Parts: sequence; C-alpha cells; structure tokens
Amino acid sequence: MPDSNSTNATEAPTREIGDWIASFDGAELGAVPIRWAKHCLLDWLGVTLAGSNDPLVDILVDDAISTGESGQSPLVGRGTRTTQSFAAMINGAASHALDYDDVNKRLHGHPTVPVLPALLAIAEQNGASGRDLLEAFCVGYEVECLIGEMMGLAHYDHGWHATATVGTFGAAAGASRLLGLNANQATMAIGIAGTQAAGLKSMFGTMCKPLHAGKAAMNGLMAARWAGRGFTSRIDVLECVQGFGLTQSTEFTPLPIRPNSNALYAVEQNLFKYHAACYLIHSSIEAANSLRDQYEFTPADIATISTHVAPGHRSVCDIPEPKTGLEVKFSIRHCIAMALSGLDTSDDNAYTNEIASRDDLKALRRKVDVNATALDNRYAAKLNIKLMNGLELSTTADVGLPATDLDTQEARLIGKFTRLAKPVIGQDRATTTINLVRDLENQNNINALIKSVE
Repeated sequence: MPDSNSTNATEAPTREIGDWIASFDGAELGAVPIRWAKHCLLDWLGVTLAGSNDPLVDILVDDAISTGESGQSPLVGRGTRTTQSFAAMINGAASHALDYDDVNKRLHGHPTVPVLPALLAIAEQNGASGRDLLEAFCVGYEVECLIGEMMGLAHYDHGWHATATVGTFGAAAGASRLLGLNANQATMAIGIAGTQAAGLKSMFGTMCKPLHAGKAAMNGLMAARWAGRGFTSRIDVLECVQGFGLTQSTEFTPLPIRPNSNALYAVEQNLFKYHAACYLIHSSIEAANSLRDQYEFTPADIATISTHVAPGHRSVCDIPEPKTGLEVKFSIRHCIAMALSGLDTSDDNAYTNEIASRDDLKALRRKVDVNATALDNRYAAKLNIKLMNGLELSTTADVGLPATDLDTQEARLIGKFTRLAKPVIGQDRATTTINLVRDLENQNNINALIKSVE
C-alpha cells in the first residue's frame, strides 16, 4: 500500500535509512506526532502490564532467572530485573501476549511491540530523557513502516509475520538512535538486524506469536549494541542479491525515507485495538455490535450469518473450531458469535478455554460463513444476517482509519489502560503512570515512569 511518504524508488535504501537515523533532527517532531507516540506508549504499558503474568511470560522469566540472566533492566509488572537483551525479549513477549496491541497498515503488523521494549531496556541506564525515548520510538516506528511498505503484502501473505521480521529493523533503528550511533554504525545495525529477522504466521494461536515481538525487540537491540562496538554487516541488506527484500518478497520496492518532509509521520497512522482479538476481526465485531444494538435481536432469532472480508483474513484469523482462548482471538466466527451474544470483546478475560467450548457460542459460530471478498480496505468487513422471520440485515464497518480526534482517542486509551493496569499495579499507580506519560516529553529521565510500572 504505497504511502505519500514513499513516491520514488531509490538505489540504496539501507544506507539512506542509516544516514537518516543518525542525522534526523528530533526538533522536527511537532506536538502532534509526539502526542501520538505518548498514546502508543500508554497503550503499550497497559497491554504489557496485563500480559506480564501470562503463562508464556512466566516460562521466559523462569528461564532467564534459572540461567543467571540478572541485570538492571526492568520487567514491566514483574518487580524484577534482568539483562537488557532478556528484558527486551520478555517485555516484548508480554506486550503481545494478549494480542491487544496496536497496528499499522504500512507495516502489515504491530508496530509498537518490537520497538518500545528495546528502548525501555536501555533508556534508564543510559540516562535518557522522556523526549529522547519518544524521539527514538518515532524513529524506529518510521523505519519499520517504511520497510514494511517496501516489502508489500506479498511478504505477509506468503507467511512471514511482519511484526517479527520487519519489526526487528524498527527495534534496531530506535535503539541505534537512543544509543547515539553514527550513520555508518546505524547502517550496520540495520544489516545485523536483517540477518536475524524471522517469524512465521503459522505460529498464530500459539505462544510463539508473542515471542515474535520479544525476539524482534531483543535482536534489534543486540544489532544496535553490536554495531556500536564495531560489529560489521552488509550496508545493503535490504536491496542486495539474496538480501532481505529479494528473498522474502516478490514485490520488494526500494523506497526513500520521508521524501516529503510535510507528510504525516508513520506514528500518526497508528491504529489502536479496542477488542482483545486479532485486528482483522475488529470490523466484523463492530458490524455485529451495530446490528445487534440497532435491531435488538437475540442469538435464537438468527438463521444465518455471513461476513465479507479481504481474502488474506482466511490465513490469519479464520480458525473455524477454536479450542483455546488464544485460538478464539484468531477465530472470526467465534468472535462474531461472542459479539452477537452480547459478550464484552474488549475484555481480555472473555477469551478463555471455557468460552471456546461454550455450546451456545459453538452453535452460533457454525452459522457464520466467511467470504473472501475484495473490499476497498483490507481491514473492512460487510456483515449480513438473516433472521428466522426472514428479515435480512446488513452493515459495513471499517476500523482501518486512524483517529482524527486525539482527545477522544486519549480518553479511550486511558480507559483501556486503567482496565488493564489496575488489577496489576492498583488504581493509584495506574493514575500516576497516566500522568507521567502525558507529560513525558518534559521529564529529564524516565525513572519515575519505570518505578510506576515495575
């Protein structure tokens, strides 16, 4: 999906990205993109706190502790610390454990979960200010979205999880910026990241999907650290023969970074989740909620259901008979059944093994027909419902459009953060965290923020 930021091909995208990371003037980030970055940070902290005690995180923490990986980098919501690399990996996995984190269409994946964990692992020890952290995040976010755009949908549709693969570049770029690498070092970091980038969509519905985000953060951070110490790589990893672009996409197009300085930053195109399931299901959920609220029917009144979604949904979120709560998050049929039954799909606690096996939901999801349809927007859905009395209902929803009212967005994100964070750190610390994030660009360090979420 070409963007106004990227209009002409370039011959040396890897080198240009490295130069941009080192030379970018953070003062160019006005109040609006900085506010978007703070929204991403608040959302990330909420989903990370909520995911911090997930069984997959327990396994990773136990492994780190048992192998002696002690250190000074914080683990969100755990009250313990480990090495930089393991903190990036564990916090990254925790933040994607619920699959409730944000999305960007240019990346074709989740932009914040690979980048922020890498930055958080080093920011406190390096004495970074709140502004430093936000600027580095915007840099990493910009780079991963540009590379995601270069790769095109072919990369994702072929089976690569862009959050894992392309996200590694974002983590490396953000960490390179925060560590103050020069242009040559930053270019090397991109190269080192490229040869580590991996992650398969076939792992969706398992613990390995959250691990993808953690490994992307970990590998990107290590790439930047090693490059800063003189570790070498190719300076054309994206575009060279047998490089990242040509081996992992049939649509790779090398593009320049921000040729239009007046264009929106990638962070301003962020999409937040308000349902705790795969983002490709959200439009179907919104449509189901809309029809249920408007016509006030019950599940017993329904004869048939059909949802029309982009063909790519079938390979991502169409588990027809989910058996676990995690699989429910990738079952468009089951999530529609939940919405039509009045369940709160914004509550992560609703996605349980018991919900997956409920007889009424199983019966309703089997009435859902998923149709692969070419729509104007990959994220849109058209839902048709036929009632037992013969009445046919239809509506379309599209969650693929970034917000324009940032005050409303902030209010929704504060509500989401509070619901997720309060059970872990309590209301007082949750309120403190919200206030710290809202004023982060004016803080000389991030120590208070770290203390509020550990």
